[in-house]
Amino acid sequence: MHRVAVADPKDPRLSPFLDLRDTRMRAAREPAEGFFLAEGVRTIRRALAAGYEPRAVLATDRMLGELDDLDVTAYVVSDEVLQATTGFPVHRGALASFARRPVPDAPAVLAGADRVVVLEDLADTTNVGAVFRAAAALGWQAVVLSARCGDPLYRRSVRTSMGAVFSLPWTRVSHRSGIEVLHDAGFTVVALTPSGTSDIGSIAVPSRRALLVGSEGPGVSRPWLEAADLRVRIPMHAGIDSLNVATAAAIALYALA
Repeated sequence: MHRVAVADPKDPRLSPFLDLRDTRMRAAREPAEGFFLAEGVRTIRRALAAGYEPRAVLATDRMLGELDDLDVTAYVVSDEVLQATTGFPVHRGALASFARRPVPDAPAVLAGADRVVVLEDLADTTNVGAVFRAAAALGWQAVVLSARCGDPLYRRSVRTSMGAVFSLPWTRVSHRSGIEVLHDAGFTVVALTPSGTSDIGSIAVPSRRALLVGSEGPGVSRPWLEAADLRVRIPMHAGIDSLNVATAAAIALYALA
């Protein structure tokens, strides 16, 4: 590791780590500039294990002991500079920037899978990360994202997924052709919706299934709902009509695993 002391939070070398709480700016900037951030030693290690190329590390001196073996430049700063740069106290240790890789085509991702989860327009990257984590934990093999779905490599998604976004293959599809791509690959599309015609525990589980989960609030859009092969619901009690989307997805992933 090549350590470089930096005393000024406005130093241009720290630019990739600037204003991490500015969600709109970060969501636009990171994909455009071809990098993402991982927070904490464990998550950094998982990104490395998945083959992502590190670009730089930002941390205080006491945080770097567990990362000394990395062949990367580490910008070493004080707690005050770290907080001034990122915009919040960093409690999970070091931050690292990594180079993004091209998103693989959907047919290549789907070819080797028979259990995939499809996320249509989930905006909250925390929910995106939570679904990745549940899918990986329950043995699902890939994630398909609509074009407007949140970025799996955004810092909050990476953190919530506990690094599952690095180990689980994922791809994107257009809103116009998304369901068609799944059908062409031989998947039965099972839409999770409160208006489902069957309880999720009562259906015969298809051999190749794609669980379709809709956005927070509106749920699965009408075009995708109409194109789905099955519509299922989670039975609810006590006057509750819905669950958080990540919670509902986890239940459905378990039921269809």
